[in-house]
Amino acid sequence: MTAPDLALLARRIAELKQAKVVCVGDVMLDRFVYGDVTRVSPEAPIPVCRVKNETAMLGGAGNVVRNLVALGASVDLISVAGDDEIADDVDLLLRDLSGVTHTLKIENGRPTTSKIRYVAGGQQLLRADREVTTPIPEDIVDSLCAAAERALAGADALIVSDYGKGVVTDRLVAQLIAIAEAAGKPVIVDPKSRDFRRYAGATLITPNLKELGEAAGGEPSSENGIVTAARALLKVAGIGSMLVTRGAQGMSLISEDAADHFPSRAREVFDVSGAGDTVVAMLAAGIAAGIPAIEAAQLANVAAGIVVGKTGTAVAYADNLHAELGNMAGNGGPQPPLRVDAALDRIRTWKDRGEKIGFTNGCFDLLHPGHVSLLAYARSTCDRLVVGLNSDASVKRLKGENRPMQNEAARTAVISSLETVDLVVIFDEDTPEELLHKIRPDVLVKGADYTVETVVGAEFVQSYGGTVVLAEIVPGFSTTATIARMNTS
Repeated sequence: MTAPDLALLARRIAELKQAKVVCVGDVMLDRFVYGDVTRVSPEAPIPVCRVKNETAMLGGAGNVVRNLVALGASVDLISVAGDDEIADDVDLLLRDLSGVTHTLKIENGRPTTSKIRYVAGGQQLLRADREVTTPIPEDIVDSLCAAAERALAGADALIVSDYGKGVVTDRLVAQLIAIAEAAGKPVIVDPKSRDFRRYAGATLITPNLKELGEAAGGEPSSENGIVTAARALLKVAGIGSMLVTRGAQGMSLISEDAADHFPSRAREVFDVSGAGDTVVAMLAAGIAAGIPAIEAAQLANVAAGIVVGKTGTAVAYADNLHAELGNMAGNGGPQPPLRVDAALDRIRTWKDRGEKIGFTNGCFDLLHPGHVSLLAYARSTCDRLVVGLNSDASVKRLKGENRPMQNEAARTAVISSLETVDLVVIFDEDTPEELLHKIRPDVLVKGADYTVETVVGAEFVQSYGGTVVLAEIVPGFSTTATIARMNTS
């Protein structure tokens, strides 16, 4: 086992923004329907799910793209869809991602692959799939290869995301690897076939332990057995190296002359959906950015530990990686604020678990007992408290050129150190109205020096059934007054 250099890995994260990756494979749409089950249907012995929330996100190769974007990489996705409304949804979701270009070849009569998961109480009740797995026609194979060749001219690496839905045919994968080899670009494959020889010439392949066992004719039961089986397959298939994902046991990076094992970093396993996509995305982004494979694998191991603690086909953001590496290094104190997209991802996980989300906001320039009282009360109204913090520029506009007294990093460190606060999100606007529309908290809390009518966002929160609460605060404390006294003393 190779101990990671945590400081080096943290510095590597910034390098991922240089990566340009082409991803070819099976794109799909993942829908999650969340609800409550309190009774059994009178029509049949099945649970009745009262739907409370629905989400849709990119799955399969689309989830690989989401993970690449979350890491800061640029991506060109090439895939196949049907002529249907699901394809339109996939197209819109791809257009919403920054740094992504995409080519979706349409095959008439072929449904766009989709999966609908019904979830209640943190457990899946049912999964409904819409798909066909027949190989795509030869003319579409030719189109995908041509698109990949054009895209690779300006890219650093190729991902082949094989979900066994018919896009990654034998001829397609062989031609893609040949095109990448001719261009001098590495190829990272997430395999589905039991015959790894179809991926001959790939730089790196990322099977899970079950897939390794199926390809080797039996699942190995020890690290030595994994190394032996992997090396035999690499030799037969003509593949450079293999990263075996082993669930709770971590990962193993194996080549002809080296083997490194990484223990799992997951502290909590809530949903393993899409963890393999996170691994292949992290590996490819790292290799594309020129990061050594062993360091890219170590980052992939950290990223996988993050996403299994989220719900749905989740992603690991660069912010998440920094925070987790800080925890691993023993820096368990206050964490930096998350970007809005990463914060919303965490909030969605809490919501999907059925936790009540509270929100309050302010400048919190100099923390005083009034602030502490407000935050403690706000936390008592919910399961998770999110604090919206005015950015430095926002505070300056609201309070004057001499404010804030502490920059946003320092204010975040102080606020996030309180047990009552679960998450700090910085916003640049003068009010949190836009942030509230994104978060949609269950409870909005402000001090009793406001009225409900004067609380920013109150009308919006109440419009969807949320609650606005006014908290009694400790009298006699004011940041402005404190600063005035400091200036006159």
